[in-house]
Amino acid sequence: MTRTLWLNCCAGVAGDMLLAALIDAGASQLDVMDAFGSLGFDGFAVTFERVQRCGVGSTWANVVVDDHDDDHQHRPASEVIALIDQADLPDRVKQRAVRVYRALAGIEADIHDMDPDDVELHEVGALDSILDVVGVCAALESLQIDRVVCSPIAVGRGTVRTAHGILPNPVPAVSELLASRGAPVVGVDTGMELATPTGVALMTVLADDFGPMPPMVVAANGYGAGTADPAERPNVVQAVVGDSINPAATVAGAGRAARLLEANVDDVTGEVLANTITAMLSAGAHDAWVTPIVMKKGRPAHTVHALCDDSSLSAVAEVMIAETGTLGLRASTVERWPQQRDESTVTIDGHEVRVKVGVGRVKVEHDDAMAAAAATGRPLRDILRDAEQAARPTGSRVERSRP
Repeated sequence: MTRTLWLNCCAGVAGDMLLAALIDAGASQLDVMDAFGSLGFDGFAVTFERVQRCGVGSTWANVVVDDHDDDHQHRPASEVIALIDQADLPDRVKQRAVRVYRALAGIEADIHDMDPDDVELHEVGALDSILDVVGVCAALESLQIDRVVCSPIAVGRGTVRTAHGILPNPVPAVSELLASRGAPVVGVDTGMELATPTGVALMTVLADDFGPMPPMVVAANGYGAGTADPAERPNVVQAVVGDSINPAATVAGAGRAARLLEANVDDVTGEVLANTITAMLSAGAHDAWVTPIVMKKGRPAHTVHALCDDSSLSAVAEVMIAETGTLGLRASTVERWPQQRDESTVTIDGHEVRVKVGVGRVKVEHDDAMAAAAATGRPLRDILRDAEQAARPTGSRVERSRP
């Protein structure tokens, strides 16, 4: 079973609300404060207080930063990423936080038409936002969360005042983050800024899926309060923690759940595609392959596929994006039926050759057979035949002399 977190963002999402919801669901405050301490900042205070939001008991994360720090509202994205990279944080906490800020830098760079390394972050570069991002990642680690699922995200209407002036609600950074992931939203008839760039960045980067609560055995619930307390709805993010259940697991003959990642590309060479397959397998994919397709305007192209578990989904996705340069991925849940097999090694003419033995079949490791054929000067088909025979239950691992 996979430790799963479902976040209900029906009232919107902000970094402090997410952090408070995770604390309310049982994340260790001490772990979060240790993560804050590793950043090396001073001049701030964080408290977690019990409050009511429209009758729902919840936790409010009150982050207070000294006003005399004139620089805390303006930090280059590269500085924030370097700060997190150098902090003494658990690996997964650091990786998640850096991914969030890389996403923010990329979106801001697209909006302002500049290089991501030159992006100057305003609200999301403020100390309170940095604390929100690192705190959420530390809380996820405290709860040992492996998979995150997020509901559709509520957004408001009209305009909001920001460091860049009066902007549409949701602000451009939020809209672009949502579009980059294809995240679902629901509009609420309010002028409040329900979804902030920090909160949406955390969701679009860290969520493995969007949708209703997945099948799980619920272990804990939490509610993170926003600062406002409107009368018409509880201004909270709901966090549900549990162990996932494969609904097909109780069906006779059901397979194992897996994720199928895909991307269509029309500007990638065959050499790069071959390297991409190798890199995705190294990142944890069960299988990876490429199929030829025809895209718009009759362009020849390829679909890159990778089959993996939830635990390796993020790593495989990052490799697919980095190697192909694709601007988007899609994922679906499938079932797989891996067959029982044993792995062993046989010796052919003094060379070790790996084999997989299943029911009614012996599969020889092609690279090993190729190396043995090249070293001995024998035909590849002979090496394959001898290795299969040696690996069969009636066979034995014997030395063969070249005729």
